Amino acid sequence: MKKDFLLEILVQELPYKFIPSAIKQLEDAFKKLFDEFHLEYDEIEICATPRRLAVLAYNLNDSEQTITKDIKGPILSIAKDENGNYSPAAIGFAKKNNVDVSSLFEKDNYIYAHVEIKGKSIFDILKENVESIILKLQGPHFMRWGYNSEKFSRPIENVVAMFGDKIVDLTVLDKKSTNKTIGHRFAPNKELVIDDAKNYIDILKTGKVFVRQDTRKAMIVTQCLGCAQKEDLEFDSNKNLDELLEEITYITEWPVAVMCEFDKKYLQIPSIVTTTVMTCHQRYIPLFDSEGKLSNKFITMANYVGDDFSNIKAGNQRVICARLEDGVFFFEEDTKTKLIDKLDHLKGMTFQKGFGSLFDKTQRIINLADHIAQSLNIQDKTDLLRAAKLSKCDLATKLVFEFTELQGFIGQNYASIGGEKENVARAISEHYFPLNASSELPSDIIGQIISIADKIDTICALFISTKDNKKKRPTGSNDPLGARRAAIGILRIILEYNLNIDLKELIQYSIDLISKEFNIEKDESVLKDIEEFFISRLIFMFDKEIAIDTIKAIAKIYNPVLNLSDFVNKAKTIEQIKNESDFNNIKESAVRIKRILKDYNNTNVDSNLFVVEEEKELFKALSNLKCENDYRALISSLDSLIAPCQKFFENVLVMDENEKIKNNRLSLLALLNEKFEQVLDFSELQ
Repeated sequence: MKKDFLLEILVQELPYKFIPSAIKQLEDAFKKLFDEFHLEYDEIEICATPRRLAVLAYNLNDSEQTITKDIKGPILSIAKDENGNYSPAAIGFAKKNNVDVSSLFEKDNYIYAHVEIKGKSIFDILKENVESIILKLQGPHFMRWGYNSEKFSRPIENVVAMFGDKIVDLTVLDKKSTNKTIGHRFAPNKELVIDDAKNYIDILKTGKVFVRQDTRKAMIVTQCLGCAQKEDLEFDSNKNLDELLEEITYITEWPVAVMCEFDKKYLQIPSIVTTTVMTCHQRYIPLFDSEGKLSNKFITMANYVGDDFSNIKAGNQRVICARLEDGVFFFEEDTKTKLIDKLDHLKGMTFQKGFGSLFDKTQRIINLADHIAQSLNIQDKTDLLRAAKLSKCDLATKLVFEFTELQGFIGQNYASIGGEKENVARAISEHYFPLNASSELPSDIIGQIISIADKIDTICALFISTKDNKKKRPTGSNDPLGARRAAIGILRIILEYNLNIDLKELIQYSIDLISKEFNIEKDESVLKDIEEFFISRLIFMFDKEIAIDTIKAIAKIYNPVLNLSDFVNKAKTIEQIKNESDFNNIKESAVRIKRILKDYNNTNVDSNLFVVEEEKELFKALSNLKCENDYRALISSLDSLIAPCQKFFENVLVMDENEKIKNNRLSLLALLNEKFEQVLDFSELQ
């Protein structure tokens, strides 16, 4: 019989960033559990609020299927004695599997037992597995609560476990399951009785809880749109509000939009300051007029059941005014002097322990930007060097000190106020781009160059400082100084704008700058480590487009950082044709040759030592091979070598008794291998 299953874990308020991860972990864990026990179901839905994690499995089987299987026993020589009777070993095997000895049968020189395994009840399966699933959830800042030795995100207050209308008897961290839960904190009917798992969502609504997160998010957007329209304003859910909407979704159970406002005098400060205060610090939703200008009205989402919102409105308006008053003060203080006047203040701000101040870093950025501009043949570097000089000055402002998220944006604003050129001001902001792996890139060459200069300096300083302690370098869970993000940013900028930058040379130049400035002994391993770090980021960037083995096969003979655009084009070409029959023929021959050669690499062939016609034909084909600049054409030209190569292997013994002939044939293969490796190392392909 099929029924719906419900598990609800009621907790104290969960950190909102943990909830999406918990949803994914629970879904994966219960799918794995049901698949393991061959339990059929229609769908698994995970619902989450700040106070509860709920698992709903629709039309779940009430028991594991009974299965029959043949179990292999001892080999016949052990299972039977010399008279053909079953030995104690066979009798013990039958007893162990609860079958009669007479039902044993022989197959493939072994004895077998035909065993029927009765499926477990859903109640037993859940009782044995649910607690371990909950306690295996992973997240930041897990702690022990009360007298329990196990860790969890927050204390567990109640557990509901239902299969249809029956309670599933189980325990999670000393909390025994029931059919009772609690609604919203401010709901009149707090205690709720779940009569059947299928009614859970509707029953929670009577307790003023919208347990489905998608429902809550849709409600939030709808309410915000409605409030904005009443004021003839606009709510743009795409104005970098995705994270904010998700956070509000996971901190509310009954979201209600409350319209608030602040004094219009605060609109004089840069709008980025006001919106940052609202969205990042206070979880408020900003509103805009029809021209896209920030309004003094905003929305706060209350997790509240009731009709009187006056205290909520007054409290939030008081808070925002206090925060914006600080912003006005900082803005007025900062703009008393120009942005360039902040440069000397950077001398008192440490960039990284042992690697000077932000002033020192700025000087290196200027030097690196100038070097990159020279490699790109940029003649007029005036605006570039001015922007590089100003790039970190806003870090010395009071506004950025208070609101670190505004670095770059405030620099652009203050530069414009101070009369700097538009492209210079824009580059100050955009040199921090991209802010993440998929966000926008600097829009012009000035911002692109300074962005690369800043990021390459950060990465090189990190690797130099950790050369004796590689554990402190970027790992899967640790990204000091944002090095992985910086590397991806550099790669994206170079590839997107097809910048002809030799990244290896630039890395070495940056290492030399830092080493000379701080009198650090040169270490070639640092350059190699940074190159490998960039290659790992390249693999990560193209993991859905290019197979890892393709990238590694090309990287084995062609350093990606020498010319990124060329390398990626080669990798994409190989990925497109690697399953074609002609390419596989080339691969097969190349791998065979590599296996024969081992470490032999002498390519000096003496045609006078040729003995058979197949040697001559192969050498002639190699001599006639055209040197193609186009990568696809080069691969096509290699196809002309396959026929003479196959004839060579069919009719020629490479390891001839005559040492000179043998070595000459190896040299011929080495020359052939050299041609193949103009493409890649075929032996790396899977």
